[in-house]
Amino acid sequence: MEIVFLTFVFVLAIFLGFELINKVPSTLHTPLMSGSNAISGITLVGALVSAGSAQQEIATILGTLAVAFATINVVGGYMVTDRMLAMFKKKEGGSGK
Repeated sequence: MEIVFLTFVFVLAIFLGFELINKVPSTLHTPLMSGSNAISGITLVGALVSAGSAQQEIATILGTLAVAFATINVVGGYMVTDRMLAMFKKKEGGSGK
């Protein structure tokens, strides 16, 4: 019974996430992505806890994978944010326009 409930929650999260992202205008995707890095940081902490627990071998393997993917997500998010913020900086040595 627990697996059915967990599957339901997982499918519901996918559906709600898809619907929310489709309702966001394209001009807001990058700022929202940069804001979601805090959530990815929380995921990274949870993954570290899971990888560090010596409960079961599968938990350690999945935790290690989660650490890798969450790290990629956080670093990529900050790279995109940095690139977005660079678009708003004034260029030096320009023609003054």
